[in-house]
Amino acid sequence: MDDHVAPTAEALALVKDRFPHALGALLGGSAAQGRATPTSDLDVAVLLPDGDTSRREVVRHGGRLAELFLHTRADAPEHFERDRSLRRGTLLFIYDQGLPLVDPHGHLARIREQARAVLAAGPPPLTPAEWERGRYVLTCFLDDLTDTSPATSPTGRYEQLSLADFTLREAAHLLIAHHGDWTGIGTWLPRRLLSADPVRGKALLDGHRAVAEHADPAPLAAATEQVLDVIGGPLREGYTQRWRA
Repeated sequence: MDDHVAPTAEALALVKDRFPHALGALLGGSAAQGRATPTSDLDVAVLLPDGDTSRREVVRHGGRLAELFLHTRADAPEHFERDRSLRRGTLLFIYDQGLPLVDPHGHLARIREQARAVLAAGPPPLTPAEWERGRYVLTCFLDDLTDTSPATSPTGRYEQLSLADFTLREAAHLLIAHHGDWTGIGTWLPRRLLSADPVRGKALLDGHRAVAEHADPAPLAAATEQVLDVIGGPLREGYTQRWRA
C-alpha cells in the first residue's frame, strides 16, 4: 500500500469537513514524504478566502492530531516573509514539497509559485553583529563543554548533555548560514545540516552522539572547532555587545 494514501485521505477528509470553502489545501511534513507513522501528526496548509482569519491550530480529526497552517491569499506573502526572516522556511517548504489536496480555482498553484520564488532567493544572510555574537556564543559553549565532565559535580553528566545540545544547535545554525542555506528545528535540523555540509555536518552529529552514548565530548569539540575555523575562528577576548536601551 502506498505510504501516502492513508495520510492523504485523512487530510483531505479533514479539509472537506472543517473548511468546505477553502481555496486550496496541501499536506506537508513527513506524511507528504512517505515517512509518516500511525502516530505521526498531519501538517496541513489551508488557503482561506480573504476576510477570514489567518492562524495556526492543532486539532484532532479521525483519531489523528493535525497541525493546521491557516492563512488567506492576501496574508500569504506576509507569512512567507516571516518564514524567511526566521531562516527556517517551515511554511515555505510545506508549499514547495507538499501534496496538493484541493485547488478548485488554481489559487494554490499560484501561491506555491510565490513560495518557491522565496525559497529560491534563499534566507537573508546574517549581519556582521549576528556572526560575531554567534561566534562568541559557540565559543562559550565549546569552552564549557570541554571543561565539564560527569565527575566534576553530582550534576556533571546532566550539564554535559545540556551543553552538547546547545553546542550542536548553535554550530549547526552557523554552519548552515555559512552555506547560505535554510536551517531548521527538531527533526529538520539534522536533515538541513547534512544537506548544507555533509562532511562537517556529520562530524557534528557524530560528535553529539559520542557525548550521549559515551560521555566523550572530544569528537563534538573537534567538530565545533572546525566550524569556528570556517566562520572566523573562536571569539573570546575583545567581544563587545551593546545593551539595548
